[in-house]
Amino acid sequence: MTGISDERIAAIEARRNELQAQMAAGDLSPDRFVALSKEYAELGPVAEVAGEVRRLRAELDVLAGMAGDDDPAIREMAAEEVDVIKARLPEAERALALKLLPRDAADERAAMLEIRAGTGGDEAALFAGDLFRMYTRYAEERGWRVEMISASPADIGGYKEVVASVSGSGVFARLKFESGVHRVQRVPATESGGRIHTSAATVAVLPEAEDVDVQIDDKDLRIDVYRSSGPGGQSVNTTDSAVRITHLPTGLVVIQQDEKSQHKNKAKALKVLRTRLYEAERERLAAERSGTRKAMVGSGDRSERIRTYNFPQGRVTDHRINLTLHRLPEILEGQLDELIGALIAEDEAARLANLDG
Repeated sequence: MTGISDERIAAIEARRNELQAQMAAGDLSPDRFVALSKEYAELGPVAEVAGEVRRLRAELDVLAGMAGDDDPAIREMAAEEVDVIKARLPEAERALALKLLPRDAADERAAMLEIRAGTGGDEAALFAGDLFRMYTRYAEERGWRVEMISASPADIGGYKEVVASVSGSGVFARLKFESGVHRVQRVPATESGGRIHTSAATVAVLPEAEDVDVQIDDKDLRIDVYRSSGPGGQSVNTTDSAVRITHLPTGLVVIQQDEKSQHKNKAKALKVLRTRLYEAERERLAAERSGTRKAMVGSGDRSERIRTYNFPQGRVTDHRINLTLHRLPEILEGQLDELIGALIAEDEAARLANLDG
């Protein structure tokens, strides 16, 4: 791991002290004070870890001087202390390196969760329903809020497609590695011969855009309204409440008909459109920065198979990090922290290795 220089550590601590002094001066405009406070809050945890690294390195220097002392007892004590600090220092340096890794600006945002049934017909739709329930339970465990944006239920249960907004602290940071193809292997209830079927559903997790992120000009939109219809074409609404928005510059189309109010459907459709435009711009910028971008534990490509849920063996396997957990029932109940924590750790390790390279 690349060593972080003493000069950089000193600069981090100096900047924190400078921010402290500026905020204490008391002659700042409210906007300036807010900006300084935000930077101080972000820098604080980094400076704490940097200070720990500096202290440990300083202690090693002192102990190195004691190693040549005439008193054998002092030399022995110094040698023991050196061993203790040498064990602690790499951990502290790694913690600092992690703090200094570039952060994804979207990590703290809410996320748009989209789940679509893939190959497997009715069984795929049931599996899409299982996944939506899993993420809903996980959100409940973390105190997040899930708001249904749209849903297309399947006849026998589950969903052909479901879209929801998940809001709370650090939602995108913890869900962003869920994008991709999720595969299920199980014996369907309708299978009389007991054969295992394989089905799939696609998950996409997008950071939600805020109004300031994406400016949408009214002249770039074509908005069509029509009557909502339910499964099989039955009318579920006697007014033209369904909304289809076409973003003319990109050709993106969003349809929203779950609400009885045209106004609410339009608002939800615009929210989805804004999020998709924001994600397209994020992908464009990332591709510019690194040529063909490939995230550390997956590209986020929705065609990439990332995980298998095997019911006969009661296991879940994440193929990106070769992790298998024999806890399928608990995971489907939303106990995802072990899986998600392993994915985050792998991503951090890979990014640290890239820094070294």
